[in-house]
Amino acid sequence: MGTAKENAVRLGERLLARFSGLAGLSKATFGELRAEYGLGEAKAAQVQAALELGRRMKVLQPEGRPTIHSPQDVFNLLQGEMALLEQERLRVVLLNARNQVVGTPEIYRGSVNSAHVRVAEVLRPAVRENCPAMLVVHNHPSGDPTPSTPDITLTKELVAAGKQLDIEVLDHIIIGQTSFVSMKELRLGF
Repeated sequence: MGTAKENAVRLGERLLARFSGLAGLSKATFGELRAEYGLGEAKAAQVQAALELGRRMKVLQPEGRPTIHSPQDVFNLLQGEMALLEQERLRVVLLNARNQVVGTPEIYRGSVNSAHVRVAEVLRPAVRENCPAMLVVHNHPSGDPTPSTPDITLTKELVAAGKQLDIEVLDHIIIGQTSFVSMKELRLGF
């Protein structure tokens, strides 16, 4: 609706400029939005809800669903959201039988350098969505995507558990600031 000093269009333009476009705006926290002049709690929540609905609509539309052919496709899909995060986060990329993305839910948020992960919780979204395949993706806030010993151990556990549930864990990708590592390509945990 805007404010007494600026209309809704101007407010929207200012927010897009402040956060460097829709991608930056979608990464803004509720607190960051709330701190902007003209955005109270309700408007900040509406902005976040609208952006989330847009993300969900894109995934729901079959023609809008990205298809995963390689680790590079996964990096391209999630780099903008995960490369510059200040804490470690783990997501799964859920795939249908045609390797189209069904969803990319976040499973864990960790600290600056770790995320304690429970295998069952990582596989749960694929079970719920009846997805035959998935990829595991997490970031390294340090910017260096080199796999750690816990990363390798987790990958082995996920691949083994996935086989038991008839869910193929296709890869575990670690995103750094400007690059990524495919643990499958390195034969670590696979």
